[in-house]
Amino acid sequence: MILIVDFGSQTTHLIGRRLTDMGIPIYITIPEDVTKSVSYYKPKGIILSGGPSSVYEEGAPTLPKSFFSCGVPMLGICYGWQLMAHLLGGEVKPSRKEYGPAHLEIEVTAPLFLGIDSYSTVWVSHGDSVVRVPKGFDILAKTERVTFGAVVNHDKKMYGVQFHPEADHTVYGTQILYNFVTHVCGLKTKKTSIDINKIIKDIKTKVGDGNVICAVSGGVDSTVAAALIAKAIGKKFHPVYVESGLMRKGTAEEVKEIFKKHIGVIPIIAHAQALFITKLRGVTDSEIKRKIIGELYIQVFEEQLKNLKGITHLAQGTIYSDVIESKGTKHASKIKSHHNVGGLPEKMKLQLLEPLRHFYKDQVRSIGTSIGLPPDVVGKQVFPGPGQAIRIMGEVTEKRLGQQQQADSIVVEEIKKAGLYEKVYMSFSIMTNTFSTAVKGDGRYFMEVVALRIIESRDIMTTAWARVPYDVLQNISSRIVNEVPDISRVVFDITTKPPATMEWE
Repeated sequence: MILIVDFGSQTTHLIGRRLTDMGIPIYITIPEDVTKSVSYYKPKGIILSGGPSSVYEEGAPTLPKSFFSCGVPMLGICYGWQLMAHLLGGEVKPSRKEYGPAHLEIEVTAPLFLGIDSYSTVWVSHGDSVVRVPKGFDILAKTERVTFGAVVNHDKKMYGVQFHPEADHTVYGTQILYNFVTHVCGLKTKKTSIDINKIIKDIKTKVGDGNVICAVSGGVDSTVAAALIAKAIGKKFHPVYVESGLMRKGTAEEVKEIFKKHIGVIPIIAHAQALFITKLRGVTDSEIKRKIIGELYIQVFEEQLKNLKGITHLAQGTIYSDVIESKGTKHASKIKSHHNVGGLPEKMKLQLLEPLRHFYKDQVRSIGTSIGLPPDVVGKQVFPGPGQAIRIMGEVTEKRLGQQQQADSIVVEEIKKAGLYEKVYMSFSIMTNTFSTAVKGDGRYFMEVVALRIIESRDIMTTAWARVPYDVLQNISSRIVNEVPDISRVVFDITTKPPATMEWE
Protein backbone atom coordinates (compact mmCIF):
# COMPACT_ATOMS: atom_id res chain seq x y z
CA MET A 1 0.00 0.00 0.00
CA ILE A 2 0.91 3.67 -0.27
CA LEU A 3 0.94 5.98 2.75
CA ILE A 4 -0.07 9.60 2.08
CA VAL A 5 1.02 12.23 4.58
CA ASP A 6 -1.50 15.08 4.66
CA PHE A 7 -0.05 18.55 5.15
CA GLY A 8 -3.40 20.23 4.52
CA SER A 9 -3.51 20.39 0.72
CA GLN A 10 -6.88 20.90 -0.92
CA THR A 11 -5.94 17.96 -3.15
CA THR A 12 -4.56 15.42 -0.64
CA HIS A 13 -7.68 13.29 -0.94
CA LEU A 14 -7.39 13.59 -4.72
CA ILE A 15 -3.97 11.92 -4.58
CA GLY A 16 -5.64 9.02 -2.79
CA ARG A 17 -8.45 8.97 -5.31
CA ARG A 18 -6.00 8.71 -8.23
CA LEU A 19 -4.27 5.74 -6.56
CA THR A 20 -7.43 3.91 -5.52
CA ASP A 21 -8.65 4.27 -9.12
CA MET A 22 -5.55 2.22 -9.99
CA GLY A 23 -6.46 -0.41 -7.39
CA ILE A 24 -3.68 0.69 -5.01
CA PRO A 25 -4.61 0.57 -1.29
CA ILE A 26 -3.87 3.85 0.50
CA TYR A 27 -3.99 5.33 3.95
CA ILE A 28 -3.96 9.07 4.65
CA THR A 29 -2.20 10.05 7.85
CA ILE A 30 -1.21 13.36 9.46
CA PRO A 31 2.42 14.39 10.19
CA GLU A 32 1.95 13.92 13.93
CA ASP A 33 1.11 10.22 13.41
CA VAL A 34 3.55 9.42 10.62
CA THR A 35 6.02 7.28 12.61
CA LYS A 36 3.23 5.16 14.02
CA SER A 37 1.58 4.86 10.58
CA VAL A 38 4.80 3.72 8.88
CA SER A 39 5.38 1.12 11.59
CA TYR A 40 1.80 -0.20 11.43
CA TYR A 41 1.11 -0.17 7.67
CA LYS A 42 4.63 -0.91 6.40
CA PRO A 43 3.96 0.94 3.12
CA LYS A 44 5.76 0.25 -0.13
CA GLY A 45 5.80 3.97 -0.88
CA ILE A 46 5.08 7.31 0.79
CA ILE A 47 3.66 10.48 -0.77
CA LEU A 48 4.05 13.81 1.02
CA SER A 49 1.19 16.10 0.04
CA GLY A 50 1.19 19.81 -0.62
CA GLY A 51 -0.16 22.27 1.91
CA PRO A 52 -0.88 25.95 2.63
CA SER A 53 2.06 26.49 5.01
CA SER A 54 5.64 27.64 4.56
CA VAL A 55 8.37 25.43 6.00
CA TYR A 56 9.66 28.43 7.98
CA GLU A 57 6.34 29.39 9.56
CA GLU A 58 5.96 28.96 13.27
CA GLY A 59 3.81 25.91 13.87
CA ALA A 60 4.06 24.66 10.27
CA PRO A 61 3.48 20.89 10.02
CA THR A 62 6.76 18.99 9.91
CA LEU A 63 8.33 15.54 10.23
CA PRO A 64 11.19 14.10 12.28
CA LYS A 65 14.39 14.12 10.23
CA SER A 66 14.81 10.39 11.04
CA PHE A 67 11.64 9.73 9.02
CA PHE A 68 13.64 10.09 5.80
CA SER A 69 15.84 7.15 6.82
CA CYS A 70 12.96 4.65 6.85
CA GLY A 71 14.11 3.16 3.53
CA VAL A 72 10.72 3.60 1.80
CA PRO A 73 10.48 5.30 -1.64
CA MET A 74 9.02 8.80 -1.35
CA LEU A 75 7.40 11.41 -3.56
CA GLY A 76 7.18 14.94 -2.18
CA ILE A 77 4.60 17.19 -3.83
CA CYS A 78 4.89 20.99 -3.52
CA TYR A 79 5.06 21.62 0.27
CA GLY A 80 5.99 17.95 0.72
CA TRP A 81 9.02 18.44 -1.54
CA GLN A 82 9.93 21.74 0.12
CA LEU A 83 9.82 20.13 3.57
CA MET A 84 11.92 17.21 2.34
CA ALA A 85 14.52 19.60 0.95
CA HIS A 86 14.47 21.79 4.08
CA LEU A 87 14.93 18.90 6.53
CA LEU A 88 17.64 17.19 4.46
CA GLY A 89 19.88 20.25 4.17
CA GLY A 90 18.55 22.09 1.14
CA GLU A 91 17.21 25.61 1.09
CA VAL A 92 13.69 26.94 0.55
CA LYS A 93 12.87 30.59 -0.08
CA PRO A 94 9.82 32.69 -0.93
CA SER A 95 9.50 33.00 -4.68
CA ARG A 96 7.22 34.63 -7.18
CA LYS A 97 3.81 33.13 -6.45
CA GLU A 98 2.46 30.84 -9.17
CA TYR A 99 -1.08 29.52 -9.54
CA GLY A 100 -2.51 27.62 -12.47
CA PRO A 101 -0.78 26.30 -15.61
CA ALA A 102 2.98 26.07 -16.09
CA HIS A 103 5.12 24.28 -18.67
CA LEU A 104 7.32 21.41 -17.55
CA GLU A 105 10.51 20.63 -19.46
CA ILE A 106 12.00 17.21 -18.67
CA GLU A 107 15.79 17.31 -18.86
CA VAL A 108 16.65 13.81 -17.64
CA THR A 109 14.59 10.66 -18.12
CA ALA A 110 13.86 8.77 -14.89
CA PRO A 111 11.32 6.15 -13.81
CA LEU A 112 8.95 8.92 -12.70
CA PHE A 113 8.66 10.28 -16.24
CA LEU A 114 8.46 7.11 -18.32
CA GLY A 115 6.08 7.51 -21.27
CA ILE A 116 5.77 11.29 -20.81
CA ASP A 117 6.49 13.98 -23.41
CA SER A 118 9.52 16.18 -22.81
CA TYR A 119 7.26 19.26 -22.74
CA SER A 120 3.85 19.29 -21.08
CA THR A 121 1.46 21.41 -19.02
CA VAL A 122 1.39 21.01 -15.24
CA TRP A 123 -0.71 22.73 -12.56
CA VAL A 124 1.10 24.73 -9.88
CA SER A 125 0.07 26.47 -6.66
CA HIS A 126 2.94 27.73 -4.51
CA GLY A 127 4.59 30.75 -2.94
CA ASP A 128 7.90 29.13 -1.92
CA SER A 129 10.45 27.21 -3.99
CA VAL A 130 13.52 25.11 -3.35
CA VAL A 131 16.58 27.16 -4.32
CA ARG A 132 19.22 24.63 -3.26
CA VAL A 133 18.71 20.87 -3.26
CA PRO A 134 20.04 18.54 -0.54
CA LYS A 135 23.14 16.48 -1.17
CA GLY A 136 22.47 13.50 -3.42
CA PHE A 137 19.57 15.07 -5.37
CA ASP A 138 19.70 15.67 -9.13
CA ILE A 139 17.48 17.82 -11.37
CA LEU A 140 15.02 15.97 -13.60
CA ALA A 141 12.82 18.81 -14.90
CA LYS A 142 12.16 22.52 -14.69
CA THR A 143 9.40 25.02 -15.39
CA GLU A 144 9.69 28.60 -16.65
CA ARG A 145 10.22 29.96 -13.14
CA VAL A 146 11.31 26.97 -11.06
CA THR A 147 14.75 25.45 -11.61
CA PHE A 148 14.00 22.40 -9.46
CA GLY A 149 10.64 21.49 -11.00
CA ALA A 150 11.37 17.81 -10.39
CA VAL A 151 14.31 16.13 -8.65
CA VAL A 152 15.48 12.67 -7.62
CA ASN A 153 17.81 10.99 -5.17
CA HIS A 154 18.39 7.70 -7.02
CA ASP A 155 20.06 5.93 -4.09
CA LYS A 156 17.19 6.59 -1.69
CA LYS A 157 14.40 6.54 -4.31
CA MET A 158 13.24 9.96 -3.22
CA TYR A 159 11.48 12.27 -5.67
CA GLY A 160 10.25 15.83 -5.37
CA VAL A 161 8.03 17.84 -7.72
CA GLN A 162 7.05 21.52 -7.56
CA PHE A 163 3.69 20.92 -9.23
CA HIS A 164 0.58 18.84 -8.57
CA PRO A 165 0.45 15.55 -10.50
CA GLU A 166 -2.89 14.73 -8.84
CA ALA A 167 -4.54 17.76 -10.49
CA ASP A 168 -6.65 16.86 -13.51
CA HIS A 169 -5.15 19.73 -15.52
CA THR A 170 -1.62 18.33 -15.15
CA VAL A 171 -1.64 16.56 -18.50
CA TYR A 172 0.48 13.55 -17.51
CA GLY A 173 -0.27 13.72 -13.79
CA THR A 174 -1.93 10.33 -13.49
CA GLN A 175 0.90 8.75 -15.49
CA ILE A 176 3.45 10.27 -13.09
CA LEU A 177 1.62 8.79 -10.08
CA TYR A 178 1.32 5.48 -11.93
CA ASN A 179 5.05 5.49 -12.62
CA PHE A 180 5.79 6.17 -8.96
CA VAL A 181 3.68 3.33 -7.58
CA THR A 182 4.69 0.80 -10.26
CA HIS A 183 8.23 1.58 -11.45
CA VAL A 184 9.53 3.10 -8.20
CA CYS A 185 7.54 1.27 -5.51
CA GLY A 186 7.05 -2.01 -7.39
CA LEU A 187 3.27 -2.29 -6.92
CA LYS A 188 0.81 -3.69 -9.44
CA THR A 189 -2.34 -1.85 -10.46
CA LYS A 190 -5.77 -3.28 -11.28
CA LYS A 191 -9.07 -2.02 -12.62
CA THR A 192 -11.55 -0.82 -10.03
CA SER A 193 -15.14 0.36 -9.95
CA ILE A 194 -17.41 2.06 -7.44
CA ASP A 195 -19.39 -0.48 -5.43
CA ILE A 196 -22.88 1.00 -5.62
CA ASN A 197 -24.44 -1.96 -3.79
CA LYS A 198 -22.14 -1.21 -0.84
CA ILE A 199 -23.24 2.46 -0.81
CA ILE A 200 -26.90 1.36 -0.70
CA LYS A 201 -26.18 -1.24 1.99
CA ASP A 202 -24.34 1.37 4.09
CA ILE A 203 -27.37 3.69 3.84
CA LYS A 204 -29.67 0.91 5.07
CA THR A 205 -27.34 0.18 7.99
CA LYS A 206 -27.01 3.82 9.04
CA VAL A 207 -30.73 4.55 8.85
CA GLY A 208 -31.90 1.32 10.47
CA ASP A 209 -35.54 1.68 11.51
CA GLY A 210 -35.46 5.46 11.09
CA ASN A 211 -36.80 7.75 8.41
CA VAL A 212 -34.91 10.25 6.27
CA ILE A 213 -35.70 13.79 5.24
CA CYS A 214 -33.49 14.87 2.35
CA ALA A 215 -32.53 18.30 1.07
CA VAL A 216 -32.85 18.33 -2.72
CA SER A 217 -32.09 21.18 -5.09
CA GLY A 218 -32.50 19.70 -8.56
CA GLY A 219 -28.71 19.57 -8.93
CA VAL A 220 -26.65 16.49 -9.71
CA ASP A 221 -25.33 15.81 -6.21
CA SER A 222 -28.59 15.95 -4.27
CA THR A 223 -30.49 14.10 -7.01
CA VAL A 224 -27.99 11.23 -7.10
CA ALA A 225 -27.92 11.08 -3.29
CA ALA A 226 -31.72 11.03 -3.22
CA ALA A 227 -31.92 8.25 -5.81
CA LEU A 228 -29.51 6.09 -3.79
CA ILE A 229 -31.44 6.67 -0.56
CA ALA A 230 -34.76 5.93 -2.25
CA LYS A 231 -33.34 2.63 -3.49
CA ALA A 232 -32.11 1.83 0.01
CA ILE A 233 -35.13 2.67 2.18
CA GLY A 234 -38.11 3.25 -0.12
CA LYS A 235 -41.11 4.93 1.53
CA LYS A 236 -39.09 5.94 4.59
CA PHE A 237 -37.47 8.59 2.38
CA HIS A 238 -38.93 12.12 2.27
CA PRO A 239 -37.25 14.58 -0.14
CA VAL A 240 -37.83 18.29 0.48
CA TYR A 241 -37.15 21.08 -1.96
CA VAL A 242 -36.88 24.45 -0.25
CA GLU A 243 -38.14 27.19 -2.53
CA SER A 244 -35.79 29.86 -1.22
CA GLY A 245 -36.26 32.12 -4.22
CA LEU A 246 -32.49 31.96 -4.73
CA MET A 247 -32.37 29.20 -7.30
CA ARG A 248 -32.79 29.40 -11.07
CA LYS A 249 -36.27 30.16 -12.36
CA GLY A 250 -38.40 27.04 -12.82
CA THR A 251 -36.27 24.85 -10.53
CA ALA A 252 -39.21 23.75 -8.34
CA GLU A 253 -41.16 22.43 -11.34
CA GLU A 254 -38.03 20.73 -12.64
CA VAL A 255 -37.45 18.98 -9.29
CA LYS A 256 -41.03 17.67 -9.25
CA GLU A 257 -40.62 16.25 -12.74
CA ILE A 258 -37.25 14.58 -12.04
CA PHE A 259 -38.38 12.92 -8.82
CA LYS A 260 -41.74 11.77 -10.13
CA LYS A 261 -40.37 10.39 -13.39
CA HIS A 262 -36.95 8.99 -12.41
CA ILE A 263 -37.01 8.32 -8.66
CA GLY A 264 -40.66 7.50 -8.05
CA VAL A 265 -41.13 9.92 -5.16
CA ILE A 266 -43.14 13.12 -4.95
CA PRO A 267 -41.01 15.77 -3.24
CA ILE A 268 -42.34 18.16 -0.62
CA ILE A 269 -42.07 21.79 -1.78
CA ALA A 270 -41.46 24.15 1.15
CA HIS A 271 -42.10 27.76 0.14
CA ALA A 272 -39.79 30.09 2.05
CA GLN A 273 -38.89 32.89 -0.36
CA ALA A 274 -39.91 35.69 1.99
CA LEU A 275 -37.98 34.17 4.91
CA PHE A 276 -34.70 33.94 2.97
CA ILE A 277 -34.80 37.39 1.41
CA THR A 278 -35.71 38.95 4.77
CA LYS A 279 -32.86 37.25 6.66
CA LEU A 280 -30.34 38.21 3.97
CA ARG A 281 -31.36 41.87 3.98
CA GLY A 282 -28.37 44.10 4.77
CA VAL A 283 -25.89 41.19 4.75
CA THR A 284 -22.81 41.68 2.55
CA ASP A 285 -20.24 39.25 3.96
CA SER A 286 -20.15 36.03 1.93
CA GLU A 287 -19.35 33.78 4.90
CA ILE A 288 -22.27 35.20 6.87
CA LYS A 289 -24.54 34.72 3.85
CA ARG A 290 -23.60 31.05 3.64
CA LYS A 291 -24.16 30.46 7.33
CA ILE A 292 -27.52 32.23 7.32
CA ILE A 293 -28.63 30.12 4.38
CA GLY A 294 -27.42 26.89 6.01
CA GLU A 295 -29.26 27.71 9.24
CA LEU A 296 -32.43 28.67 7.37
CA TYR A 297 -32.44 25.37 5.49
CA ILE A 298 -32.27 23.51 8.80
CA GLN A 299 -35.02 25.73 10.24
CA VAL A 300 -37.29 24.98 7.28
CA PHE A 301 -36.58 21.26 7.54
CA GLU A 302 -37.37 21.27 11.24
CA GLU A 303 -40.70 22.90 10.41
CA GLN A 304 -41.38 20.06 7.98
CA LEU A 305 -40.66 17.55 10.75
CA LYS A 306 -43.86 18.59 12.47
CA ASN A 307 -45.79 16.97 9.62
CA LEU A 308 -43.62 13.84 9.37
CA LYS A 309 -43.22 10.98 11.83
CA GLY A 310 -40.11 9.07 12.85
CA ILE A 311 -37.54 11.25 11.07
CA THR A 312 -34.07 10.46 12.40
CA HIS A 313 -31.72 11.61 9.62
CA LEU A 314 -31.13 14.65 7.45
CA ALA A 315 -29.65 13.64 4.08
CA GLN A 316 -27.61 15.94 1.84
CA GLY A 317 -25.77 15.71 -1.46
CA THR A 318 -22.46 16.80 0.09
CA ILE A 319 -19.44 15.75 -1.99
CA TYR A 320 -15.76 15.81 -1.12
CA SER A 321 -14.92 19.17 -2.66
CA ASP A 322 -17.53 20.77 -0.35
CA VAL A 323 -15.79 19.23 2.65
CA ILE A 324 -12.20 20.14 1.80
CA GLU A 325 -13.02 23.77 0.95
CA SER A 326 -14.71 24.06 4.34
CA LYS A 327 -11.44 23.06 6.09
CA GLY A 328 -12.05 19.33 5.99
CA THR A 329 -8.64 18.23 7.32
CA LYS A 330 -6.45 19.26 10.25
CA HIS A 331 -3.81 21.30 8.38
CA ALA A 332 -6.03 22.57 5.55
CA SER A 333 -6.94 26.20 5.04
CA LYS A 334 -10.58 27.22 5.08
CA ILE A 335 -11.55 28.47 1.62
CA LYS A 336 -15.24 29.04 2.29
CA SER A 337 -18.05 27.57 4.36
CA HIS A 338 -20.30 25.50 2.14
CA HIS A 339 -23.84 25.95 3.43
CA ASN A 340 -24.17 22.18 3.82
CA VAL A 341 -20.86 21.83 5.72
CA GLY A 342 -19.59 24.93 7.49
CA GLY A 343 -23.02 26.55 7.31
CA LEU A 344 -24.74 23.93 9.46
CA PRO A 345 -25.47 24.73 13.11
CA GLU A 346 -23.33 22.95 15.71
CA LYS A 347 -26.31 21.29 17.39
CA MET A 348 -28.90 19.57 15.24
CA LYS A 349 -31.80 17.34 16.18
CA LEU A 350 -31.11 14.99 13.27
CA GLN A 351 -28.19 12.79 12.29
CA LEU A 352 -26.49 13.65 9.00
CA LEU A 353 -26.59 11.17 6.13
CA GLU A 354 -24.20 12.00 3.29
CA PRO A 355 -23.74 9.00 0.97
CA LEU A 356 -21.59 10.95 -1.53
CA ARG A 357 -19.32 12.69 0.97
CA HIS A 358 -16.13 10.92 -0.19
CA PHE A 359 -16.75 11.18 -3.94
CA TYR A 360 -15.84 13.79 -6.54
CA LYS A 361 -18.21 15.30 -9.09
CA ASP A 362 -17.18 13.05 -11.99
CA GLN A 363 -17.67 9.99 -9.75
CA VAL A 364 -21.10 11.24 -8.71
CA ARG A 365 -22.09 11.56 -12.36
CA SER A 366 -20.86 8.00 -12.96
CA ILE A 367 -22.88 6.70 -10.00
CA GLY A 368 -25.98 8.50 -11.29
CA THR A 369 -25.60 6.93 -14.72
CA SER A 370 -25.09 3.47 -13.19
CA ILE A 371 -28.34 3.66 -11.20
CA GLY A 372 -30.35 4.71 -14.25
CA LEU A 373 -30.62 8.49 -14.08
CA PRO A 374 -30.78 10.03 -17.59
CA PRO A 375 -27.99 12.09 -19.20
CA ASP A 376 -29.88 15.38 -18.89
CA VAL A 377 -29.95 14.88 -15.10
CA VAL A 378 -26.43 13.59 -14.44
CA GLY A 379 -24.92 15.91 -17.05
CA LYS A 380 -26.51 19.02 -15.62
CA GLN A 381 -24.20 21.94 -14.96
CA VAL A 382 -23.26 22.61 -11.35
CA PHE A 383 -25.32 25.11 -9.37
CA PRO A 384 -24.38 26.11 -5.81
CA GLY A 385 -26.57 25.19 -2.84
CA PRO A 386 -26.77 28.80 -1.58
CA GLY A 387 -27.98 29.71 -5.05
CA GLN A 388 -27.81 33.17 -6.54
CA ALA A 389 -27.02 34.68 -3.12
CA ILE A 390 -23.33 33.94 -3.62
CA ARG A 391 -23.41 35.16 -7.21
CA ILE A 392 -24.57 38.57 -6.04
CA MET A 393 -21.66 40.44 -4.52
CA GLY A 394 -22.85 42.54 -1.62
CA GLU A 395 -26.43 42.71 -0.43
CA VAL A 396 -29.10 40.44 -1.93
CA THR A 397 -32.12 42.61 -2.70
CA GLU A 398 -35.27 41.72 -4.62
CA LYS A 399 -34.12 43.91 -7.51
CA ARG A 400 -30.57 42.51 -7.72
CA LEU A 401 -31.85 38.95 -7.37
CA GLY A 402 -34.19 39.54 -10.31
CA GLN A 403 -31.35 41.02 -12.36
CA GLN A 404 -29.07 38.06 -11.58
CA GLN A 405 -31.70 35.45 -12.41
CA GLN A 406 -32.45 37.14 -15.72
CA ALA A 407 -28.77 37.51 -16.68
CA ASP A 408 -28.06 33.93 -15.59
CA SER A 409 -30.91 32.63 -17.78
CA ILE A 410 -29.47 34.47 -20.77
CA VAL A 411 -26.04 32.89 -20.22
CA VAL A 412 -27.45 29.36 -20.06
CA GLU A 413 -29.75 29.93 -23.05
CA GLU A 414 -26.92 31.19 -25.26
CA ILE A 415 -24.50 28.46 -24.15
CA LYS A 416 -27.11 25.82 -24.99
CA LYS A 417 -27.93 27.49 -28.31
CA ALA A 418 -24.21 27.35 -29.21
CA GLY A 419 -24.04 23.61 -28.40
CA LEU A 420 -21.61 24.20 -25.54
CA TYR A 421 -23.71 23.24 -22.50
CA GLU A 422 -22.38 19.68 -22.23
CA LYS A 423 -18.84 20.77 -23.13
CA VAL A 424 -18.29 23.24 -20.30
CA TYR A 425 -18.53 22.56 -16.58
CA MET A 426 -20.26 25.73 -15.43
CA SER A 427 -21.58 28.86 -17.10
CA PHE A 428 -23.16 31.69 -15.13
CA SER A 429 -23.31 35.41 -14.47
CA ILE A 430 -22.24 37.40 -11.40
CA MET A 431 -23.59 40.70 -10.13
CA THR A 432 -20.22 42.25 -9.26
CA ASN A 433 -21.37 45.23 -7.14
CA THR A 434 -18.97 47.26 -9.30
CA PHE A 435 -20.32 50.17 -11.33
CA SER A 436 -19.26 51.79 -14.58
CA THR A 437 -20.46 54.38 -17.05
CA ALA A 438 -22.71 53.42 -19.94
CA VAL A 439 -24.32 55.35 -22.77
CA LYS A 440 -27.82 54.22 -23.64
CA GLY A 441 -30.01 56.21 -25.97
CA ASP A 442 -27.51 59.09 -25.92
CA GLY A 443 -27.87 59.34 -22.16
CA ARG A 444 -25.14 58.77 -19.59
CA TYR A 445 -25.79 56.17 -16.88
CA PHE A 446 -23.73 54.77 -14.02
CA MET A 447 -24.82 51.14 -13.62
CA GLU A 448 -23.68 47.72 -12.40
CA VAL A 449 -21.17 45.48 -14.19
CA VAL A 450 -22.02 41.81 -14.79
CA ALA A 451 -19.23 39.21 -15.02
CA LEU A 452 -19.34 35.90 -16.88
CA ARG A 453 -17.77 32.74 -15.46
CA ILE A 454 -17.56 29.88 -17.98
CA ILE A 455 -15.15 27.13 -16.95
CA GLU A 456 -13.99 23.60 -17.69
CA SER A 457 -13.36 21.00 -14.98
CA ARG A 458 -13.78 17.33 -14.18
CA ASP A 459 -13.54 16.99 -10.42
CA ILE A 460 -13.89 20.65 -9.26
CA MET A 461 -10.44 20.71 -7.64
CA THR A 462 -8.90 22.52 -10.61
CA THR A 463 -10.55 24.51 -13.40
CA ALA A 464 -9.60 26.35 -16.56
CA TRP A 465 -11.62 29.07 -18.30
CA ALA A 466 -13.45 27.88 -21.39
CA ARG A 467 -12.36 29.22 -24.77
CA VAL A 468 -15.83 30.38 -25.78
CA PRO A 469 -16.20 31.64 -29.37
CA TYR A 470 -16.25 35.43 -29.60
CA ASP A 471 -19.65 35.56 -31.30
CA VAL A 472 -21.21 33.59 -28.41
CA LEU A 473 -19.70 36.01 -25.89
CA GLN A 474 -20.97 38.92 -27.97
CA ASN A 475 -24.51 37.48 -28.02
CA ILE A 476 -24.46 37.02 -24.24
CA SER A 477 -23.11 40.52 -23.66
CA SER A 478 -25.55 42.22 -26.01
CA ARG A 479 -28.56 40.45 -24.54
CA ILE A 480 -27.60 41.18 -20.92
CA VAL A 481 -26.97 44.91 -21.40
CA ASN A 482 -30.13 45.27 -23.52
CA GLU A 483 -32.54 43.00 -21.62
CA VAL A 484 -31.47 43.19 -17.97
CA PRO A 485 -32.34 46.54 -16.34
CA ASP A 486 -29.57 48.84 -15.10
CA ILE A 487 -26.53 46.90 -16.39
CA SER A 488 -23.70 48.92 -17.93
CA ARG A 489 -21.33 46.28 -19.30
CA VAL A 490 -20.29 42.61 -19.26
CA VAL A 491 -16.79 41.29 -18.50
CA PHE A 492 -15.39 37.76 -18.90
CA ASP A 493 -13.49 36.11 -16.00
CA ILE A 494 -10.45 34.22 -17.37
CA THR A 495 -8.95 33.13 -14.05
CA THR A 496 -8.02 29.50 -13.40
CA LYS A 497 -8.50 27.54 -10.17
CA PRO A 498 -6.13 27.97 -8.42
CA PRO A 499 -5.90 30.82 -7.56
CA ALA A 500 -9.59 31.60 -8.03
CA THR A 501 -12.41 29.50 -6.68
CA MET A 502 -15.17 28.55 -9.09
CA GLU A 503 -17.68 30.88 -7.45
CA TRP A 504 -16.87 34.49 -6.64
CA GLU A 505 -18.04 34.06 -3.04
